[in-house]
Amino acid sequence: MIVLVLFMTTLPLAYFGLEDFVHDLTFAGRLTGAVLLAVSLTTLVGVAAALDHWIRQSFPYSGLVALIATFAALLTNAMLLVQTFKDGESATYQTLFAVLTTGSAYAVFAVWRTSVVIPAPKRVAAAVIVSSVIAIANFGYQNLFQPYQRQTTPLITVAMGKPVLSKDRTAFAVSVDITLRNHSDVGFYVLGAEFHAMGKQVPLSPRDRLRRQWRSDAEQWPNSPDVNPLSRREIHQPGELVEAKPWIPQGIWVESNDTYATRVVVQLPVNTPYDQVAFYATASLARKDRLVLQPPLNFVAYSWGREKAPGWLKKRQSSDLDSLIYRARVHENNALDERTRDPRFLTVYWQFGTHGANVYSSITRNGEENRDLTPAEQDEVRSRYGLVDLFTGPVERTLWDIKSQR
Repeated sequence: MIVLVLFMTTLPLAYFGLEDFVHDLTFAGRLTGAVLLAVSLTTLVGVAAALDHWIRQSFPYSGLVALIATFAALLTNAMLLVQTFKDGESATYQTLFAVLTTGSAYAVFAVWRTSVVIPAPKRVAAAVIVSSVIAIANFGYQNLFQPYQRQTTPLITVAMGKPVLSKDRTAFAVSVDITLRNHSDVGFYVLGAEFHAMGKQVPLSPRDRLRRQWRSDAEQWPNSPDVNPLSRREIHQPGELVEAKPWIPQGIWVESNDTYATRVVVQLPVNTPYDQVAFYATASLARKDRLVLQPPLNFVAYSWGREKAPGWLKKRQSSDLDSLIYRARVHENNALDERTRDPRFLTVYWQFGTHGANVYSSITRNGEENRDLTPAEQDEVRSRYGLVDLFTGPVERTLWDIKSQR
């Protein structure tokens, strides 16, 4: 029984340890892989020690080695059992580690009952305690602290150039420089990005506006992405979409301490009815140390097409908001979660409508795109996979100087 428990512990520990040591995305994860490999080697040696302790008795300390191996198996199996019940979704692995934990506990008790000879008991106890503390601390850092550590966030900046009139002075163009700066120590996948320009009509009131009109303006703030100021004379109208486009290829990544820059050009007729133009740039990112994005990030459907789209997206369709839908497979950042959790898929919604544009990303099981996640579930997904949404804007400019040159 003891030999079987130790041998059956060696196999999964060696597999998960090697996978994490070679492929894990973080240093802590690779350290966990090294620890699992060390424990698997200990349990393998424990198999030989247990056989010698009960059969040949050629090595005087074989019982001690078997005791250390069974205790290491118990501690490691218990931690893996906690992890599989905390994050895993595979009943097979939950059952496996439950059986191995129970078997390891029995093995420790059975070896201890044979009156194992322990030279320098205090030193051995100190070594066991120190190694246990190190293993538990590494497990806690990898699975408890790291997923909730302070997020690192890149920065998007938008800068406008000088407007240029066409030769016939009937149109003008404004260049906009967009820069993504990643000053953090981790890289980011670009899941989606959009730039859009909004035109606004802002007539001036001939007299001071009343307090009730200010209140009416403030009531619109929770219902609009454009937060217009409370003004004594300006009468802000809802913005209208002038132009929208992706500004960085999706599916690529921006490495740590790297910068991506591009320039877009927005053109308008000089006789445009708008008094102001506002520019926005947004991006949806994911940390490269939290997931592996399996290329390609494919286009799969239009929200207005015949392809299958989530029901909540169809509802938005009725409010003049259209979407392009992209999808890709994602993998976990460690071997245990990759094997014990159901496959996950990334879905990116590139949305646009009369009153703006945005990018939204979600990670769900296959077939769960229709399910509305609770706020707690959304926070858990964003934390686990390092999803980050960046927003810049509005960067506004009046058009009176351009329109006066007509």
